Parts: sequence; C-alpha cells; structure tokens
Amino acid sequence: MRSAPISDDVTARARIRDAAIRRFAADGFRAGVRAIAADAGVSPALVLHHFGSKDGLRRACDEHVLAVVAQVKTEALATAGPDQLLAQMAAVEELAPLVAYQLRSMLAGGDLARALLEDFMTSARRWVAAGVEAGTLRPSRDEEARVRYLTLSGFGGIVGWMAIDPPQDFGDLGPWLRRYMAAVGLPAVELFTDGLFADRRMLDAYLSYVGDPPDEQRERTA
Repeated sequence: MRSAPISDDVTARARIRDAAIRRFAADGFRAGVRAIAADAGVSPALVLHHFGSKDGLRRACDEHVLAVVAQVKTEALATAGPDQLLAQMAAVEELAPLVAYQLRSMLAGGDLARALLEDFMTSARRWVAAGVEAGTLRPSRDEEARVRYLTLSGFGGIVGWMAIDPPQDFGDLGPWLRRYMAAVGLPAVELFTDGLFADRRMLDAYLSYVGDPPDEQRERTA
C-alpha cells in the first residue's frame, strides 16, 4: 500500500487512524483490527484502547476524512487561482487514500455510509459558504439544493467512472485518480466557469413552473 501521509499528527492514535484509512481503502471494511494494528506498528489491544471497537475506529476515520477534505476545498476556494489549482492537482496522489476510503464507504452502504454522505454535505455547506463570502463562488437561489447537487453529482461522477475504468488497486489509487482528473477536469472547470446554456431561457422556464425559493432564501443569496 502507499505510505503517503494523511496527516501531520504523529501520536499513536493518529498513526492507528491513518493506517486504518489506508487499510480500509485498500481492502474494504472487511479488514480486521489485527491487520490495522500491524500496519500502525501497535498491538490490537492498543487499537481497542483508543477507539473501543472497529466501528469506533471507522467513525474516527470518517470524521478525519471529512475534516481533511473540507480543509482542502476551503483553502482551494479561498485562494482560487491557476497556481493553487495546479498545486491541488499535484497533490492528488497524496489524497488518494482519502478518496478511496470515501468510495469504499459509498459502495458499502448502510448507516455509516449515509452518515458520511450527510456529514460531507455539512462540510460542503461550510466551504461553499466560504467561497461565496470570498467572492470565488456565485451565490445560489437555493444554497441547500446546490450543496446537495454538488455532493451527489461529485460522488456519482466518480462512481460512474469506476464502471468505465475499474480501479485495479484501491490501495494505490493515485494513477487511477489522475486518469479520472484528465478525463473530467477540463469539462468540469469549463462548465462551472462558463456555464452550459447560452442564455437563461431554460432557467426562466423552470422557475415559471416551480417558482423561486422562499423570500428569506433569496435574501440570503442576493
């Protein structure tokens, strides 16, 4: 498996958590506590001491993955520019274990997957709001709906890519992510920057059917 750092925290708890993220990413959530402990260079008893159970360890992994992803996106939007975008693309392999972990969660389904998706939308609300405040994102008529769409389309796009180009090794997802970025990077940035429709007729037609969001929502995003 790759040994790219997931965090700068070198405590035993953080080492175990980071080893678990990589192991879960590589093998799925069937991976056992003993394998994770071996990766972290600790005893299984120490894993249970810090996290209580395998489920407790996975919850800690969920929280950390969400926090790192939110930080990366917030920083990218707050300093939006070509050099920062290139820097984020260059870091794709370092972030690969986090992406693989999220994909494993979505494919596994269940309560923890739903919680991860809901928490991801919570963090997305923060970084989208930061982008709007910084002037790097346009406000939306319905910010909540936009956050939900961005989250679902983001996960849906990468899961769809798995059907086109199945990853051979979840433990070394970097090259696969680079292929995905090469395939969708330009159209995604172009679409988000310039838009798709040449005029607003489609939007006007839609709004005439469903109406605008409540007044208070429009005031917040005006």
